[in-house]
Amino acid sequence: MNHKLLALLIGAAALLVAACAALTGPRDIDVPLATLQETLDRRFPLNNRFLDVFDVTVSNPRLSLEPETNRVLMTFDASIRPPFVNRTWKGSLALSGSLALDQGRSAVMLAEPRVDNFAIEGVDPVTTRQISRIGGLLAEQLLRDVPVYTFRPDQFRYAGVTFFPTKIATKSTGLVVTFEPAK
Repeated sequence: MNHKLLALLIGAAALLVAACAALTGPRDIDVPLATLQETLDRRFPLNNRFLDVFDVTVSNPRLSLEPETNRVLMTFDASIRPPFVNRTWKGSLALSGSLALDQGRSAVMLAEPRVDNFAIEGVDPVTTRQISRIGGLLAEQLLRDVPVYTFRPDQFRYAGVTFFPTKIATKSTGLVVTFEPAK
């Protein structure tokens, strides 16, 4: 066999191996902000009886991403109907949190939710402070099982290889989820 032909075959084989390795290496999937917003819109409004006393409705989620801190910001309209009061308090609830992968649910979840602002219209400052204290508990209870995004089954397979999400990064326009091949 000719040395040039042998060198050419070895070079072609090396390129083929490199191409296969590139196909099964990590890959990124972009999840646009609009897709994340649509996911949240389908899950709201949420109605809940909090502490067996307050009827709480949280609606109209508005999502934004903070790439500098890798956090998610959510703002909601909130209405609270306390017992023994013949009216509903209306206001807004602003939360932030980090993102976490839930492998069992194939989803991106809000982790460590924190209430950034809980404003209620037409309520005196003392009552607002008292209600705001329960805001953190309310946020945790409301968002405990609400995925920010659920992966489609086809996102776990590519070129005959099974992948798993391993990392999330935020951009102002959406999320970048890194998938790595299963070992």
